[in-house]
Amino acid sequence: MHLKQCRKDPRMGPTVLVLSPTRELATQILDEALKFGKSSRISCTCLYGGAPKGPQLREIERGVDIVVATPGRLNDILEMSRISLRQVSYLVLDEADRMLDMGFEPQIRKIVKEVPSRRQTLMYTATWPKEVRKIAADLLGNPVQVNIGNIDELVANKSITQYVEVLSPMEKHRRLEQILRSQEPGSKIIVFCSTKKMCDQLARNLSRQFGAAAIHGDKSQADRDYVLNQFRTGRSPVLVATDVAARGLDIKDIRVVINYDFPTGVEDYVHRIGRTGRAGATGLAYTFFADQDSKHASDLIKVLEGANQLVPAELRDMASRGGLMGRPRRWAPSSVGFGRGRGGRTDLGYGGWDSGRGGRGGRGNDHEARDRYQSLTFTHVS
Repeated sequence: MHLKQCRKDPRMGPTVLVLSPTRELATQILDEALKFGKSSRISCTCLYGGAPKGPQLREIERGVDIVVATPGRLNDILEMSRISLRQVSYLVLDEADRMLDMGFEPQIRKIVKEVPSRRQTLMYTATWPKEVRKIAADLLGNPVQVNIGNIDELVANKSITQYVEVLSPMEKHRRLEQILRSQEPGSKIIVFCSTKKMCDQLARNLSRQFGAAAIHGDKSQADRDYVLNQFRTGRSPVLVATDVAARGLDIKDIRVVINYDFPTGVEDYVHRIGRTGRAGATGLAYTFFADQDSKHASDLIKVLEGANQLVPAELRDMASRGGLMGRPRRWAPSSVGFGRGRGGRTDLGYGGWDSGRGGRGGRGNDHEARDRYQSLTFTHVS
């Protein structure tokens, strides 16, 4: 609708600019844009790191209506003076909180300076911390804020049955293999690790028996695309990943998520397990919780209780000690077995790294603007 109202010469620069934190999410946005734009002859392209600049520059030179880009690569091309953003009148910042978390704020601000102030701006964010509030205040003019869910607390999808097991590091691998063997053959499973080294090591150990493959930020774009395609088609049903895939992965029928290492906080935990239990399906999430994770015990308990899940006694003991080190114990079937509910929103996706410009690595529905240049902030809560 926006492009039809203000159709401009695409050879002079795009009319719509979408910023995304990761390569995977950017390409997913492009795929959807192509579906809707094909019949209307709306041209789109995607600019992201980890791929040659040449083909991307040629797309820009031919002229495009919509550019979907990661901040690092777009900033590189801006510095080369190979793209103009002076025609942009519709700006979207998708997963704004994650872009800030990845260290892209300087690039975002530099890019926005190249965009005319008279524009419509949409900002999508899964969380609403002070850093996001500040950049929203700086970049949006008189915004309308649309909240989906409760922004005051983190909520996990109740369609996911969550199992938290207190284990020592030496017990993790054996327990992981037991869980993998207990699943139906061909079930799509994601195993999350905290380091690239552990990611590669686990994938090597699990590849022969379980068909595992690894994905993380040091993989080339070609390798990442290949691994994701193998996982998507079921040829490699077990994907071992760092947080590169925690939000941006949009693959159907993921049955199980296993947190081999607990993430840096419960927010990432919710986004990780949100890869399963999507579109009305149910899912399973196993989390290995160790002594070094004890500082997250209280927050994790809140997430479990908020999703109507039972909380292991060991986890409560850790929390009662104020996050002090707890005594690990061996897993047992009686130590887990949690409730299941329904509902919850988990359509927030992540994954990817952008050409060395940042650190580590959903979408909401568009709402009709009050006027053509209205600014909107969409806050999503998983």
